[in-house]
Amino acid sequence: MSGKITKVSDVRAKTDDQLVDQTSQLRREQLNLRFQAASGQLQNTARVKAVRREIAKVKTVQQQRQNGAKNKGK
Repeated sequence: MSGKITKVSDVRAKTDDQLVDQTSQLRREQLNLRFQAASGQLQNTARVKAVRREIAKVKTVQQQRQNGAKNKGK
């Protein structure tokens, strides 16, 4: 992923499959950042927090869609 911060509106515009892919990419980046931090090679420490927030945005949208689908069935 790039260092660019994603807006929630951009996340909502994506399909469910794209959100799953984005989540997996962000998780991989988070893992790499953790390894870099542990080995002392991490240059941009703010990226750790940014990736964590990006994951939260994606998961929030996924959860909202899941809850919306449940409520439509009632």
